[in-house]
Amino acid sequence: MSADLGFVHRYVPGEDESGPTLLLLHGTGGNEEDLVPLGETLAPGAAFLSPRGKVSEYGAPRFFRRLAEGVFDHEDLLFRTHELAEFVQAASEEYGFDASKVVAVGYSNGANVAASTILLHPGLLRAAVLFRAMVPFEPDLAPDLSGMPVFLAAGRMDRMIPPHNTQRLADILLEAGADVDLRWRDTGHPLTYEDVAEAKAWLSDVLPKLS
Repeated sequence: MSADLGFVHRYVPGEDESGPTLLLLHGTGGNEEDLVPLGETLAPGAAFLSPRGKVSEYGAPRFFRRLAEGVFDHEDLLFRTHELAEFVQAASEEYGFDASKVVAVGYSNGANVAASTILLHPGLLRAAVLFRAMVPFEPDLAPDLSGMPVFLAAGRMDRMIPPHNTQRLADILLEAGADVDLRWRDTGHPLTYEDVAEAKAWLSDVLPKLS
């Protein structure tokens, strides 16, 4: 763990210095340790960069403020997204991983800030796995995400995210040219073994193509 580079975070080197790095982004109340086991399951041998969200919601770490359930503080979201992008770039210089092979893996709040990063900093992330994500904001102008692989795992019974909201996120990404794989399951907000298995299979196809 380190408090350098602006975020408390954990970095785990990969087996191959030129291989992919998973940017692990936890949900509300998580920390930099939460998703490391998930990363190890999804992409054994990959490097992991796992920051802790800097916003506290009654003591629970988050990546940006919200005004209510599903209602985001837009100004703070933009600020925190730019801050996260700068952190990823600084970390690539600090640790020497290939900045062109960063793949986001986010859950809930972490998936939302990953989606915001995709929209605001096209090209920073090569691919993304978004578990239980929703629209971070409606972009005025669609970025160019031509061919970017994005995996979305959503629950039809999710009480925190209306299905139409996740569908709208998928549509925004598709309209921008991303290659979206949206998977629906009859589940709620918590992550399931099936979500993880499907994401692992998807990544095993996508990661070797990152060159």
